[in-house]
Amino acid sequence: MGGVLEGLDRFQGRSSLKTWIMRIVANIAIGRGEREARSVPFSPLAGEEHDEPAVETERFRDESGAFPGHWRAYPGNWASLPDDALLGREALDVVMRAIEELPAAQRVVVTMRDVAGCSAEEVCGTLDVSEGNQRVLLHRARSRVQTALERHLDG
Repeated sequence: MGGVLEGLDRFQGRSSLKTWIMRIVANIAIGRGEREARSVPFSPLAGEEHDEPAVETERFRDESGAFPGHWRAYPGNWASLPDDALLGREALDVVMRAIEELPAAQRVVVTMRDVAGCSAEEVCGTLDVSEGNQRVLLHRARSRVQTALERHLDG
């Protein structure tokens, strides 16, 4: 927020204020990613993570039974849970912790899309990534957050 407030007098109106602010956020994220890249790969497509499935393969039926490739068991019926449990601070903390533990690129994309409400085009333009790469990063991030939330809610 400090970068936005300090630079507000330099905003020239050549883009929307939202785009300008998102570029500041992206630059901060890129800078942080570059610092973290010294000890952790920045790209989720580099190294071991590329071979890692977004969802554990054990959660799907194998080829020997009926409906191969389908879920072994569907997620619990969250609608039957009390609203307080789902909307409670504890569930939100689980989601925020899961987002914080994501690799840097996934964390930035899911934060821009699902927390800040940016469009896919805005994310691609701000982070200078292809539409396909943005989709992969978002899918992997959402899958990891969903898994953390399922573990929490299913106990």
